[in-house]
Amino acid sequence: MRVRAFMAGLAAITMLTGCGGLEAQSNASNASKPDSASVSQARDKLAKLTVKGRAPKTGFDRDEFGPAWADVDHNGCDTRNDILKRDLENETFKSGSRDCIVLTGTLNDPYSGKTIQFKRGQNTSTAVQIDHLIPLSDAWQKGAQQWPATKRKEFANDPLNLMAVDGPLNGQKSDSDAATWLPPRKEYRCTYIARQIEVKSKYGVWVTSAEKDAMKTVLDGC
Repeated sequence: MRVRAFMAGLAAITMLTGCGGLEAQSNASNASKPDSASVSQARDKLAKLTVKGRAPKTGFDRDEFGPAWADVDHNGCDTRNDILKRDLENETFKSGSRDCIVLTGTLNDPYSGKTIQFKRGQNTSTAVQIDHLIPLSDAWQKGAQQWPATKRKEFANDPLNLMAVDGPLNGQKSDSDAATWLPPRKEYRCTYIARQIEVKSKYGVWVTSAEKDAMKTVLDGC
């Protein structure tokens, strides 16, 4: 069940990012730019996204998107550990957890290009964090507050919208959209924007005019 759930999400990424898409998820150092056909598809999807201003952030709360890291695919592992297992290399697992609880691993960080050693612990786990490519707060202000609770929970736990990344950079990004934050590793920006567009297209999250312009600028350089 775990494999089917993740392959469904990753298949969508592959369509956007060409042959390098799957590699980009497991090994950021091998991330490649989308091919011209994939960039064209991303442009087409971007053109179809609704353009509106941000709605008020009033009422936003993480709990509006369901329990953090729920086991939505019912494989016995929470979403955070599923994503760590997907994105890290050389993982080790807590004994007796049925390979659910990741204790250590190596992240080839897509946002910075750095190699980061993950070690679970109160003072070490935050070195690697799980980023929502489309932040929950951003989605809330661009349509999600009108969604049913089930859709918000799906969005918050969708592997397509989740990636293990450098913790400090995730904190720096916070709830920014493409108009105000892009990965410092420029080689990854095409894949990052293409995947953001795929997520927004899948869930009907709108974009601001500044965000759309920023996305178009990145795609024009791909």
